Amino acid sequence: MWGVAEMAVSREQFLQALICRHGAALQEKFTRAQVAVCGLGGLGSNVAIALARAGVGQLHLIDFDRVDLSNLNRQQYFVEQLGQYKTQALAETLSHIAPYCRIRTDTVRLTAENLASLLAQDDLICEAFDQPEAKAMLVSGVLEQLPEKYLVAASGMAGLGSANTIRTRRAFGRFYLCGDEASDSCEGLGLVSSRVMACAAHQAHMILRLLAGETNP
Repeated sequence: MWGVAEMAVSREQFLQALICRHGAALQEKFTRAQVAVCGLGGLGSNVAIALARAGVGQLHLIDFDRVDLSNLNRQQYFVEQLGQYKTQALAETLSHIAPYCRIRTDTVRLTAENLASLLAQDDLICEAFDQPEAKAMLVSGVLEQLPEKYLVAASGMAGLGSANTIRTRRAFGRFYLCGDEASDSCEGLGLVSSRVMACAAHQAHMILRLLAGETNP
């Protein structure tokens, strides 16, 4: 996607800047990590950018959809990316933000049949789908087929309700849930960028805590 010779800043300089912020031991954990982001909409695109900025070493981006005009109110895409696959568009954006982050993309629909093989190499899985059915499929599939993986999911971030009602909790075992667990985008006011981003920030922060070895929400 880019040549190191063309970069204005070296990998070592990027890494040293992160170490100055996080410390060497914590940054090593982030750099070694492989995180799957399943769904690249309002949640997933924001989560991926936060993780890339933190210096996560590899991001696995999974989505089958293309960038649409209706996405631009809350998702991290640009007008010139309309019509591109979200995997392609977000990988391009991340290459400008964190050029030494390794990006793996799968432009496919995740199903109960293919999730185990697609997610086998990832250390941690982020559920970031829009549709309740897709969320339930991924959560149940990971819990049944990949119980050794950490899973950070989201439920409830619609409307203009207080962002203070969005929280992170440990549902059980290695399964964490972010959101207010109540608001539904199908009822009343839909998804608003600031509240969606607040939920995505909860997810990204929990992922970083888990990578650091912190299991409490």
